[in-house]
Amino acid sequence: MKRVATPTSDRQPPVSGTSEHQSLSKYIRARFDECSRSQKDVAQYIVDHLDEAAFQTAEELARRANTSSSTVVRFSQALGFEGFPELQAAAREEYRRVHAKAGEDAAPSSSAPLFSLDQNEFETALAADHLNVEETARKVSRSEIEALIEAIVSAEKVLVAGTDQMAFFASYLRHLLMLLDLRAEIVASPSQEALGRLSRIDERTLVIGLSAGRPHPLITRTMKLARHRKALTLAITDATLSEVARLARLRLYYSSNTPAFVRSHTALLSLIQALAYGVYARDAQQYDVRIKAFRLK
Repeated sequence: MKRVATPTSDRQPPVSGTSEHQSLSKYIRARFDECSRSQKDVAQYIVDHLDEAAFQTAEELARRANTSSSTVVRFSQALGFEGFPELQAAAREEYRRVHAKAGEDAAPSSSAPLFSLDQNEFETALAADHLNVEETARKVSRSEIEALIEAIVSAEKVLVAGTDQMAFFASYLRHLLMLLDLRAEIVASPSQEALGRLSRIDERTLVIGLSAGRPHPLITRTMKLARHRKALTLAITDATLSEVARLARLRLYYSSNTPAFVRSHTALLSLIQALAYGVYARDAQQYDVRIKAFRLK
């Protein structure tokens, strides 16, 4: 890997392939707090979408990270690389190393592949979502889910916050919880009514913040307020370095990789439905009675 003649930092970028140096992802995590706000968007995207960063152009990566290609280049140089191609080379090497290990650990299978190698655009998008759900499932532990289900069941009130594209998922989660006759509210915009709901957050409230990429200021404000009010907080996000995740006590990560022009939220929908089903399974017979009563209202 090339080095800048005059490094931008005292610390050098990791040397790929050597055990004494950390991977690119770990190196970015270690330097995250030193980045500017726009560079943090690039950092988050690379860490959580390594396969895309390894094979996309700087322009494509910038579009997905909601920033400019010049920011991608400056971010690469801030880490000590000569430019984006050198950072991408490190991303490719880590990607190959991770997938090679995954291939060694995988059990042999005689079944035919789900998608052929000569995929069209439709099949490519479906294949990406299939992998998103699989990767999301691998990152979630049973103990985490049990803790989340217990938090939902025990909370006097659940407040779900999500704006823009996340507003749909916030509304859907609220709908699922209300089917179980649980008290749930939503904050999807800075309206007077929504701000009134924020003012009623207390230590008996479970606050769930949904975000994709850089969180909306309203979601960040909600999580900070909940933390100040000593409410239990849960972040559901596709960026492990997200500020919303940092502010939350409980976290769920979902993968949003996609070849399309927008982030994929297939795995997010699966998470929400699985979480609600976990709550339902606690007392299916009793919840069935509640669901029936709810539908008759």
